[in-house]
Amino acid sequence: MAETEDQIGKQNQHHTDELADALNHLFNGVSSMITSELKGTNNLLELLEKMNLRVAEEYNSYGDVASGLRVFVEQLKQKSGGFDEYVHQIDAIDQQVTEFEAVISMLDKYVSVLEKKVQSAYQNPPS
Repeated sequence: MAETEDQIGKQNQHHTDELADALNHLFNGVSSMITSELKGTNNLLELLEKMNLRVAEEYNSYGDVASGLRVFVEQLKQKSGGFDEYVHQIDAIDQQVTEFEAVISMLDKYVSVLEKKVQSAYQNPPS
């Protein structure tokens, strides 16, 4: 009977060793999988960081361009401020020309009427 117990103990020990090996293999596999997933995630995060740095550099250059444009626009405003007086003068001249054209139109009508009266007087002399 001692032999049977010894054999059962050896079988239990053998099953325990197989179970321990299987669990060890499972743990190693899960550990390897998690390590790979973490490496992949880490690679994605590094790529994202590089992309963010590149975008930040690009936006910095846009900021420089925008600052330059702001300075240029301010210079144009200063220059155009000197033209305001001329713009007002041109507007006044335009208004005067419009009024002058209206007067000329009235004179043209008056001259036409006067011309018709003179032609009528020459064609029908008074008796």
